[in-house]
Amino acid sequence: QVQLVESGGGLVQPGGSLRLSCAASGNIFAINTMGWYRQAPGKQREWVASITRLGSINYADSAKGRFTISRDNAKNTLYLQMNSLKPEDTAVYYCNQSPPRSTYWGQGTQVTVSS
Repeated sequence: QVQLVESGGGLVQPGGSLRLSCAASGNIFAINTMGWYRQAPGKQREWVASITRLGSINYADSAKGRFTISRDNAKNTLYLQMNSLKPEDTAVYYCNQSPPRSTYWGQGTQVTVSS
């Protein structure tokens, strides 16, 4: 059974940084493209960034230049380094395969950017 557990969220001031982590159980991590997604209040969940097993990366326009996705295949862990955070980055952040599987959604981690 696949389980994804996100962590690292919190309250940060505009311009601040956070590093999110996603611990994956099961054997999907080594063979799949993984991604970060987010859902802001009242909005649909959206894709933020993705990374292949070999390290090819793509970002949504909103994340380019500010966020960095990475993965440690040995640790089955996905990361998202977020810098220069803005209030509009406030959302619950999730990890999943890319494209996502409905059965893999976890609880997410809340990121709040506010002064």
